[in-house]
Amino acid sequence: MTTATNSAIDTKLDKIVLSDAGKRFNREWIYRHCNYEFSVGKAYAITGPNGSGKSTLLQAIAGSMQLSEGAIVWNNQQEKNIDGEQIYKQLAIAAPYLELIEEMTAKEFLEFHTQFKPLIATVTIDEILSIISLDKAVGKQIRYFSSGMKQRVKLAQAIFSDVPLLLLDEPCTNLDASGFALYHSLIKNYCMHKLIVVSSNDEQEFNFCDQLVKIMDYK
Repeated sequence: MTTATNSAIDTKLDKIVLSDAGKRFNREWIYRHCNYEFSVGKAYAITGPNGSGKSTLLQAIAGSMQLSEGAIVWNNQQEKNIDGEQIYKQLAIAAPYLELIEEMTAKEFLEFHTQFKPLIATVTIDEILSIISLDKAVGKQIRYFSSGMKQRVKLAQAIFSDVPLLLLDEPCTNLDASGFALYHSLIKNYCMHKLIVVSSNDEQEFNFCDQLVKIMDYK
């Protein structure tokens, strides 16, 4: 039993290394010559003006977009490479361009999500809904949610997923002041052991991050 447990731990993501990484669309380079190392247990912010390529770099880190040059390596705790086609199992993401299944309730959506990614074992789905202040809307379909309520669901499915890599693209989109406070509380209470990468140009979304990755430095 101990051997199996240790094996499961060793396969988890430990760091991500970008080596001379670049991405272009047609003749335009979005970023280039990016050398950077991301480690589990730290938080990073990818910053830059709108349209500068922050989300493009985030998607490369997620393994959902191939680089045009250079390399990206995902290492586990034994310094062995994780297959790029399998990295999706190690991450959760919240982003404005990711859609919810609006015919479901928030509880049904989170239950459906567990078929693909386990949620952390310390809280139940009912407790999660209470934490994000959606317990009063437990029977309501997501289609009838406000934009702020939908964003809370997006954050919940990402933050409460039991994975080592958390990717957040403009995570406070459509949130009011109480939503911002909730976001920071969720990060503090449930995510500080993870590798967090935030893509944003709003300091309120990334002021907890250890390091800044300025996308304009790689133009």
